[in-house]
Amino acid sequence: MVKIKRAIISVSDKKGIETFASELQKMGVEIISTGGTAKLLKNSGVEVKEVSEVTNFPEIMEGRVKTLHPAIEAGILADKNKDSHLNEIKNLGIEPIDMVVVNLYPFKETISREDVTLEEAIENIDIGGPTMIRAAAKNYNSVAVIVNPDMYDEIIEHMKNNDGSVSEELCFDLAKKVFEFTSDYDNAISDYLSGREKSSGSKLSLHFEKIQDLRYGENPHQKAAYYSEVGAPDTSLVNGKQLHGKELSFNNILDMNAAWSTVKEFEVPAVVIVKHTNPCGVGIGKDLIEAYDKAFASDSVSAFGGIVAINRPLDAILAKKLTGHFFEIIMAPAFPEEAIEILMAKKNLRIIHMGEKRAKNPFGEEYRRIDGGLLVQDWDISEDLRKDMKVATKRAPTDKEWEDLLFGWTVARHVRSNAIILTKNLATVGVGAGQMSRIDAFKIAAEKAGKKKKDSCLSSDAFFPFRDLVDAAAKEGITAIIQPGGSMRDQDSIEACNENGIAMVFTGRRHFLH
Repeated sequence: MVKIKRAIISVSDKKGIETFASELQKMGVEIISTGGTAKLLKNSGVEVKEVSEVTNFPEIMEGRVKTLHPAIEAGILADKNKDSHLNEIKNLGIEPIDMVVVNLYPFKETISREDVTLEEAIENIDIGGPTMIRAAAKNYNSVAVIVNPDMYDEIIEHMKNNDGSVSEELCFDLAKKVFEFTSDYDNAISDYLSGREKSSGSKLSLHFEKIQDLRYGENPHQKAAYYSEVGAPDTSLVNGKQLHGKELSFNNILDMNAAWSTVKEFEVPAVVIVKHTNPCGVGIGKDLIEAYDKAFASDSVSAFGGIVAINRPLDAILAKKLTGHFFEIIMAPAFPEEAIEILMAKKNLRIIHMGEKRAKNPFGEEYRRIDGGLLVQDWDISEDLRKDMKVATKRAPTDKEWEDLLFGWTVARHVRSNAIILTKNLATVGVGAGQMSRIDAFKIAAEKAGKKKKDSCLSSDAFFPFRDLVDAAAKEGITAIIQPGGSMRDQDSIEACNENGIAMVFTGRRHFLH
């Protein structure tokens, strides 16, 4: 047990500190403090000894140097299990410090301001604070260290139950939290400075906070957990709020990400139905009912047990329609009370409130874990505009075909490669995803489309190495094609289109999704 007789308190986040210090004082703990914290505690009636009284040295350089002194650091680092340490500090007139209560300068809050300058950011890099808490964490068998204000009540209760002492087990847990805390702090500084230089640096530091443990991963024999990246904005998927239904699974979250990434592409009312991370139905319309009917009709078989994402507040009419089918999850920016009541009739249906603030682009960068390493890339968020595309055939698309081609091209970037999308009247009618052969992807899309494939438009996420896909499309009545172009045999595909009266557009950009 570590008996708490003397504590140093210096906090930027002053939440709850007056009550905490007061409770410590009631237990006979001497309080040492600095600057604004000392002033606040004195004003609240807590007896405080200024750091300068302990060090016999004034704060200098506008407060940059105040706790960096042997009278403080040696008091924290003295191992009470070693007589040599205790004798040494006694001979030097230094008293042990048993508790360190410190949270650091608000660096993250400072750099989150749009108008922050480099000088302001640098000034908010704490030096003395990290030194004290790291020293205390290193010496956990002699010192209790607290960096999280949310733990004050727990610590006071623990001390009251242990005659003013803190157990070594709790001290060790507190020490671990310090190194998590300082790691996050240092990462924020490194990321900020690297970002200013427009370079990623030679090392990559990632910091995530656990949201929850999951029952299992993709399969029941795999352990799994759900984390949010530190700094993720409110518009991120991780900040969606579950209002109802069973606990989310690993696969649910992957599908939710795919669904929400797709639906937020559209400004007009849109509905996306996802199954196994691929959109199986996407529709846009004058309202959500029309959009949903189109999306569901695309592949009503695959829609069973799917995830539905909607880019408008969900009204009661659509809510009632949704309950007529089995879906795992409904995602929307908002759920009026009447709609919630209707959906909650489905006991296990998960309802995810995403909030009405929406960012089209995802946060940060994309990471892919590999055996022993990590791949990092920008998200595929490029805006492909009609004006930058090239009509490669004798016949240009009609205005209606252009609408379906651009719609299909938007969907294609969210479908696993090889991807073939058939669209008609601003809805998917057939989706072929994740095939080793582009011809096989087309066959799947055509089979799913059935009779609706006639007079539809085809979108391909990558170029055609041969004319065989154009020939197959012509036999099924496809009227227009959009693809990146760039194959050595582009001319073969162009000629095949011209022979069959098919309009073809080259985008100049591919959208693989592996």
